[in-house]
Amino acid sequence: MPGFIIDLDGTVYAGTNSIPHVDTFLQSIRREGWPYLFLTNNSTVYPHEVADRLHRLTGLATSGGDVLTSAMATARFIRERGDGRRVFCIGEAGLKHTLAEAGLELTSSAPDYVVQGIDREFTYAKLSEAVSHIRAGAVFIQTNPDHLLPLEHGPVPGSGSIGAAIRTASETEPIVIGKPSPIITHYGIRHIGLPPEEIWMVGDNIRTDIGAGIAAGCRTALALTGLATPANYEALIDNTGIHPDLCVHHLMELYEKLR
Repeated sequence: MPGFIIDLDGTVYAGTNSIPHVDTFLQSIRREGWPYLFLTNNSTVYPHEVADRLHRLTGLATSGGDVLTSAMATARFIRERGDGRRVFCIGEAGLKHTLAEAGLELTSSAPDYVVQGIDREFTYAKLSEAVSHIRAGAVFIQTNPDHLLPLEHGPVPGSGSIGAAIRTASETEPIVIGKPSPIITHYGIRHIGLPPEEIWMVGDNIRTDIGAGIAAGCRTALALTGLATPANYEALIDNTGIHPDLCVHHLMELYEKLR
């Protein structure tokens, strides 16, 4: 029985529109009883927001329990380390709420961790404070390394761009939680409850989605529905050296191949 860890942006939806055939794919794997989880590098969203969006776009009832965000994985990682709970956070409301909900203490005084995600109100003062804490011994954690975020009007700087400034000034490499790090993928594997080799990482980004799947020992399917397209996927494979197990034009093609 296969399981699925499924990317969202560019794989399930694009902006306010559902990707074609996604609803039929989800109906089909539910009918088969094949387990799945939606996984996103986005640290700003709440799981119930993602579930509501999926319901609106696909018409299928979805639970927040079917969603894993990089914020959730970050909170879980810190709690499992068990070596401190004081966090200086550079990020937005979704990340801060998730950390606090997990029992972590948000502080600007002697934190054990500096956690950094996307922050569209990032300032030099925040940069200086983060660097000071890291150089004083706080562990630097980055929710995800995405340098750019694709928006309707064009790409804008992402979490990775902010992290690059902190990394340079602190002279410290962060622990990266989100894709292509296998950390978040391993949490997804534990949620699915199958061996990695029976789980398919499905996504449109060959570096993050497919890279994360390979790093965690999963099977991988590149969906040609977002960053990867029928016109560019061969060049992406050549340029990155990352080879997915399958390339599919839409998710129902994946279902048909596995059935």
